[in-house]
Amino acid sequence: MARKVGFLIVALALVVAVFGSGALAADTLAAVKAKGVLVAGVKDSLPPFGSVDPNTKEFVGYDIDFVKYIAHKLGVKVEYKPVTSANRIPMLMEGRVDIDACTMTKTPDRAKQIGFSYTYFLTGQKFLTKKGTVKSLKDLEGKKIGTAKGSTSEQNVKKAVPSATILSFDDYPQGVLALEQGKVIAVTTDESILAGQLGKLQKNPATRGKYEIPDIQISNEPYGLGVRKGDTKFLDFVNATLLEMEKNGEAKKIWNRWFGPNTDSPINRGKFRITADRMGLE
Repeated sequence: MARKVGFLIVALALVVAVFGSGALAADTLAAVKAKGVLVAGVKDSLPPFGSVDPNTKEFVGYDIDFVKYIAHKLGVKVEYKPVTSANRIPMLMEGRVDIDACTMTKTPDRAKQIGFSYTYFLTGQKFLTKKGTVKSLKDLEGKKIGTAKGSTSEQNVKKAVPSATILSFDDYPQGVLALEQGKVIAVTTDESILAGQLGKLQKNPATRGKYEIPDIQISNEPYGLGVRKGDTKFLDFVNATLLEMEKNGEAKKIWNRWFGPNTDSPINRGKFRITADRMGLE
């Protein structure tokens, strides 16, 4: 009797494992259409990619605009769920969000866990510092550098400046505060994110003109929208939509809206990139 019970438990566990995981990755495209809502994992305090407008209380940003277009194409509403660099992949894999649109760099290790869209933004990792304090990587040796937990920035800076002490925060604004307080000599992440943080510092009379992003790059960072592994139909739809946005000019409008010359956060070498470059096509 005990053997039969044990066999049934194992068999049930296998069924749950097969059908449970399959339910998450089987067909998000159909599931989203059926429920009429696309649940997106986004950043809520990281302009110009994702933040909450203090006046309207609505999510705004570069990533937000891409998600809005995808939802519009699907004919559904969007529900935004704030994520961090550390929890965005678990939330996607567990089915708590349908798609991640949150400044996520495509890496081989991450691609083992989730699926990635074509590259919709290309940037590189740099540093935000007080003006004149950092001119080369040597100036960072043996110093404290801030970044975000669970980010590729955390890994890259450890390789680039092995002697530095890396302080990892829950988000980049916390790192910038540490920079203002003199607890770190620099904050490191993708230039596009740093540009948003620099824009906020420039708006404050007390910090205006006191910070900069030196031209020191330690990596290339291609961003992709994240979907569950094996979710082929949904990934194909997302990629087709990105290509459509590139062809009809919508992607360029979004780029100019958040990174053009008249915005608060133009990146140093920021220009609208053509399909082959921005989408990572062969």
